[in-house]
Amino acid sequence: MKGAKAAGGDCCPVTIALVRLAHARGLGLPSYQSHGAAGMDLLAAVPSGTPLRLAPGARALVPTGLLLQLPQGFEAQVRPRSGLALRHGITVLNSPGTIDSDYRGELKVLLANLGTAPFAIARGERIAQLVVSRVAQARLAEVESLTATSRGAGGFGSTGSTSLGSEGPRAESPESASRASESPGSARPKTASAPHRPRPRARSRT
Repeated sequence: MKGAKAAGGDCCPVTIALVRLAHARGLGLPSYQSHGAAGMDLLAAVPSGTPLRLAPGARALVPTGLLLQLPQGFEAQVRPRSGLALRHGITVLNSPGTIDSDYRGELKVLLANLGTAPFAIARGERIAQLVVSRVAQARLAEVESLTATSRGAGGFGSTGSTSLGSEGPRAESPESASRASESPGSARPKTASAPHRPRPRARSRT
C-alpha cells in the first residue's frame, strides 16, 4: 500500500507493504474517510452472499484478507467504529487490538455483539478502524526505590471525579471524626437535656 491517500488527497508519510489474499480480491483497500481521520476503515472479507451472523453476546474473528508489513518502530491498532457501537452494540473485543511490526499473518478483527439483536456482517462491511502510530521499546532498570511525588501510590479515582478537576469534600469516616473530637484543645459538644416538667399535684378528695 504505497502512500494511501485520505479524502483530502494528501499523501501519508508512512508506507505499509500489503498483500491482498484471494478472498479479499474485489474489495477496496483500507482508506481514510476524511482528511483529518486518524483511522483507516477495515472491510470484512467474508464470502459474498453468505454474511456472518453475530448473535447477541457472541464474538467472531472476521477476516480482512490482508497481510501487513509495518515499518520498524510502528504499530497498528484495531479499534471499534463508533457508528456500529452506537447503533448495534458491535465492538472490537480486545480493543485496541495490536498489530506488531514483525507480524506476518492475516489481519483479522475480533468483533463482539453487545447489543440485543443479531447482526449480519456482509462482504465489504466496514467493521473497524486501523490506526497506525509510532511506538518505543523500553529497557527496564531494577532499582531499590523510586522518586517521591505528591501523588504517591494514589490511583483508581484518587485524583477526584468532578468535571472541574477538584476533588471536592471527602466523606469523613466515623473513626477520624471521633479522633478529631478527642484531640487536645477541641471542645466537646454539649448534650442538650430535656426540659424539667413539674409533676402534677394530686387532688384531694372530699
